[in-house]
Amino acid sequence: MRAPPDAATTDSGAGATLTPGPDGTWQASGEWTLQGLGTLARLAAPRGGDPPPTVPDAKAVVDGSGLRAMDSAGAWVLQRWMLDGTAPAGNPPTTLLNWPARAAGLMKQVQAGAGQAVLPAPRQSLLQRIGRQAVAGAQQAQAFLHFVGELAAAAADALRHPRRWRLRAIWHEIEIGGLDALPIVGLTSFLLGVVVAYQGADQLRHYGANVFVVELVGYAMLREFAPLMGAIIIAGRSGSAYAAQIGTMVVSEEIDALRTIGVDPLQRLVLPKIVALAVALPLLTVFADITGVFGGMVMARSQLDISFIEFAQRFGQVMQGSALLIGVGKALVFAFIIATVGCFQGLRTQGSADSVGRQTTLSVVQAIFLVIVADALFSVAFNWLDL
Repeated sequence: MRAPPDAATTDSGAGATLTPGPDGTWQASGEWTLQGLGTLARLAAPRGGDPPPTVPDAKAVVDGSGLRAMDSAGAWVLQRWMLDGTAPAGNPPTTLLNWPARAAGLMKQVQAGAGQAVLPAPRQSLLQRIGRQAVAGAQQAQAFLHFVGELAAAAADALRHPRRWRLRAIWHEIEIGGLDALPIVGLTSFLLGVVVAYQGADQLRHYGANVFVVELVGYAMLREFAPLMGAIIIAGRSGSAYAAQIGTMVVSEEIDALRTIGVDPLQRLVLPKIVALAVALPLLTVFADITGVFGGMVMARSQLDISFIEFAQRFGQVMQGSALLIGVGKALVFAFIIATVGCFQGLRTQGSADSVGRQTTLSVVQAIFLVIVADALFSVAFNWLDL
C-alpha cells in the first residue's frame, strides 16, 4: 500500500488520521467524514514521480478500532487510497481489522461499487429513437385518455353534489384567465382585423368590389381568426399558468397532502379551471369579434372610402348568426383542450423545478397543436355539413 502524505499522519483532534504501525498494519482513526477529512482529501489521488510503494508478499491490513465515524465521502477516499497503492499485477486484498459494524458495512458497499466496470451508454440507431419516441407518445396519449376519464367521473360526482363546487375559485379563475386577458386579446384581434381588411382591400380595389371587404372581414374574424387567435393566446397565458401552478404543488407535495386529507385534486384544482375557461374563452371570442371587426372598419374607411355606417349596415345584412355561433362553439372546445392539457401536464411533474419548466413548455406546445388540429377538423366537418 502507498504511504499517506506526512501532513495526513499528524493528529487533528477529531479529524481523520491514517498512520502506519510497526507491524505493517495501518491505523485508521478519527472521524472519516466530509468535515473530518481535512488534508486527507489528498489521499484520493497518488503523487506524481515515482510509483507508490507497495506491500509485497503480505496482505495489507487496515485497523479501524480507532474510528469514531465514517460516511460515504470518507469511505471513498480510503478506498481510492487502497486502489492507488496497489501494484498493476495486483496485491493480496486489503483486510479490515477491528472495524465497527456500520463502518465495515459501508466500506464493503463502496468496495463492491468500485469493482464494477462503468459501461458506456449504448448508442441508439435512428430507428430505435423513433420507436422509443413513438412508444412514449402512445403511453402519454393513453395517460391523457385515462386522465380525461377520471375528470369525467369527477365532474359527474360534482354534478350529483352541487355543494362541492367552489364558486369562489371559479370566479377567481375567470378573472385571471378572462378579465385580465382582455387587453392583449383585444389588441391582437384589432390588428388582425386591420391586416385582413388591408390585404383584402388591396385585391378588391382592382375589381371594383370594395364593398365585399365587409364579408371578408366578418367571416374571417367570426368563424376563424377570433376563436383561433384567442385560443392560442390563452394557451400561452393561462394553459402554462395551470401547468406551472399544479406542477409546483406536485413538487412541494401539496397534491399528496390534499389526497391524504381526503380532498380530490381534480375537484379542488382542475374542475374550477376548466369551468372558468369554458366561460371565459367564448366571451373573449365575442370581444375579439368586436375588436377585429372594428379594426376592419377602420382600414376599410381609410383604404376603400367605406364609412363606418355603410360598413355596419352591410355587416348586419350579409352576416348570419351562425357565423358567430360557430366561432363561439369552437372557443368552447378550445377552452376544454387548453385547460385539460395544462392540468394534465402539471400533474405529470416529477419532483424537481426543472420538471416544472419542462411540463409547462410541453403543455403550451401540445395545447396549441391540439387546438390547430381541432380547428382543421371543424373545417372539414363544416364543409361536409355545408355550414
